[in-house]
Amino acid sequence: MDTTLSARTVGAVSPAPVRLTRRGRLVVFVGSLLLVLGVVLGLGLSLDTSSATRDAGTPPPTEVVTVGTGETLWDIAADLAGRGVGDGDVRVVVQDLEELNGLDSAMLLAGQDLRVPLVD
Repeated sequence: MDTTLSARTVGAVSPAPVRLTRRGRLVVFVGSLLLVLGVVLGLGLSLDTSSATRDAGTPPPTEVVTVGTGETLWDIAADLAGRGVGDGDVRVVVQDLEELNGLDSAMLLAGQDLRVPLVD
């Protein structure tokens, strides 16, 4: 009896190709999506160029004005714009007054105190 091996090795199996099920494809897709989202968020947060400091800064000089009966924010802003505040543009002065006083509308009440920019 001859004990030589043939060209084919006994028990050798060629590997089967990897196949993903529907659930496997979903897991790969969601994982890839989360990875891309993480990279985008990481880059976005690292590119934040905020230069906030703990110093409060110098607030603009203001004076307190009491709102009279029938007086509107537009009337007060027009008076200030006429004296040179906001480059004479009433709309800009109205917006500045709203921001300066924390107003969420232009509605005022008689007797209300407003901070207005100090006119030189």
